[in-house]
Amino acid sequence: MMLSTKKMFLLSAVSLALAALLSACQAANQQTAEPAAQALAVNASHYHNVQIAGTEYQLFTDATGLQVQQGATVLSRYDGAFIRLALQPLNDSSLLLAAMDDNSNSLYVWRFAPAEPTVLQLMQQQLISSRVVDDLCFYRSSENQQLSLFLLGGRGGADQLLLQQQQQWLAHPLVIRELNVPYDSTACTVDHIAGALYIAEADRAIWRYQAEPEADEGRSLVQVNKPFGQLQGEVKALQTLSDGSLLALEEEPVRLLHISSDGELLSAMPLPALKQASGLSVSMITNNTAAYISTEDTDPVQQLALTLPVMAKHSGKAAVMQMMPGLQTEPASQRGDVMDDPAVWHHPAQPELSLILGTDKRAGLDVYNMQGKRVQQLSVGRLNNVDVRYGLNWQGAEHDIAVASLRDDNSLQLFAIDANGKLHNAGKVATGMKDIYGLCMYHSSQNNQHYVFVNDKSGLIRQYQIGTDGKTWQGSLVRSLQVPSQPEGCVADDKRGLLFVGEEDEAIWRFAAAADADTTGEAIIRVDGERLVDDIEGIALAEHNGSSYLLVSSQGNNSYLLYDAAPPYAERLHFRISTNPQRGIDGVSETDGLDITTRSLGPGFEQGALIVQDGRNRMPEQGQNLKLVPWADILQQLK
Repeated sequence: MMLSTKKMFLLSAVSLALAALLSACQAANQQTAEPAAQALAVNASHYHNVQIAGTEYQLFTDATGLQVQQGATVLSRYDGAFIRLALQPLNDSSLLLAAMDDNSNSLYVWRFAPAEPTVLQLMQQQLISSRVVDDLCFYRSSENQQLSLFLLGGRGGADQLLLQQQQQWLAHPLVIRELNVPYDSTACTVDHIAGALYIAEADRAIWRYQAEPEADEGRSLVQVNKPFGQLQGEVKALQTLSDGSLLALEEEPVRLLHISSDGELLSAMPLPALKQASGLSVSMITNNTAAYISTEDTDPVQQLALTLPVMAKHSGKAAVMQMMPGLQTEPASQRGDVMDDPAVWHHPAQPELSLILGTDKRAGLDVYNMQGKRVQQLSVGRLNNVDVRYGLNWQGAEHDIAVASLRDDNSLQLFAIDANGKLHNAGKVATGMKDIYGLCMYHSSQNNQHYVFVNDKSGLIRQYQIGTDGKTWQGSLVRSLQVPSQPEGCVADDKRGLLFVGEEDEAIWRFAAAADADTTGEAIIRVDGERLVDDIEGIALAEHNGSSYLLVSSQGNNSYLLYDAAPPYAERLHFRISTNPQRGIDGVSETDGLDITTRSLGPGFEQGALIVQDGRNRMPEQGQNLKLVPWADILQQLK
């Protein structure tokens, strides 16, 4: 939803007023005692003290380059005009370093492994042409098994580079996300556990973004400058602590601020011995926490012992299985929330000539070939869900049928598909519904009739029989069902005569699909808020080795769950769809509709595919599209 300028202004005013109130309440909690800083015998622009396998090492940049020391012993150095040195532990015996060469705007990434013959190994050297980089920070997502690096530009932009995925290093870093950030951004840091990216907007504010590349790009305010908050000077460096709180370094006059994850100022430590400061790192060895503060002029590094409140550490999330898309369709012609639901049409003789149908919630139906190219557009109105069945006479010849829910007039939009895969507008069936939404088709093996189940946001589900006189198609209402609240996704099991319906916020329901069956349904799988997180969106069925599986998109946590489609509906797989670096395809998030086929779709999809709508199409940022995962890859995980 777009907000007017007036509403945006009111929202900003409310945010600032709340921040001012919070400021007044927290002022009494600020610690203003001057801590004692100790000057080290090291001149550096950025400095880190780390412990690896019980031994402490010092890594820092100065006017001549990067240097690694163990006490007074120089272990390695690398010449260059490096700025903003960032570190990321890889395991107990090595860590990753990243820095920018200020003269060439080139990114350097090293691996530091003191136990190996070459302790400092250059892994990447890459010219960054997208922006002048003012800061960089690593993000390790244990949940999604990715290691990435944020490159923060000072002129309103940032890049997220993927370095490693599922323990595999990329040959070259890949830009998987471009962020819009404040124009005067000066510093960044990441809370790896919470997946939070913090960005300092000079002397104005500190903002929190989501660090996951497939997450929503919204931001929240952490702290602002006076008189609405406690910031006074320009924030030049940020660091997160193990409890999720934040250290912020103000350049001049120098202050070190300790801020909770929800923006409360826990302490403010002035450092009058320093005229200015720009570099900050934190060392937590055993029970001792120290901050190291440095300057761009490579003055002596200041070490500051920190006495921080005892706060509970927060724990990380367990890894989620990752699948990769093997193909994507062209993006929608418009931006925003446009695409919704896919369906597959199988070519009768040549699988590689099969088609993918995708609804456009603003315009109609898009048709794609198995190279992902759009081959047909049918501008019939705002379609939501679509499904396909086979063999129904139209205009005197056998055709296949696709039906979609048309929101413009709450009708069923019918399409006839000829043997060559061309779609034709075959008319509409009025439903009398007030707010038509989801839809799926059913072919009865008992009476060889075609049906459409269509639902309304009220929870009403109607079943229509589609008949033909050989030339035209008609629809007749045969039954009505009900779920307690808004449904959308549904799928019918033609073989067993079952209907599965997703009540978005609550549960998956099962009904008998026959037109003369009882109308009572059963909630078989409930939203649990952890694995199956509302909204329940797309639902599809798949057969394999005599077993039937129900696959559901769990939109609230950008994942998918595969269940047995028979009691007790045991969960078999829980996975996400992540970046495919080799094919340059981004991951998938905020999925609405999906479909599964276990029939061949040609090369790469010989055993079928899972087709999903991607709510955020990145690499680059474009209109929404559909992603295809080989069904064979999912079967591998079922063994």
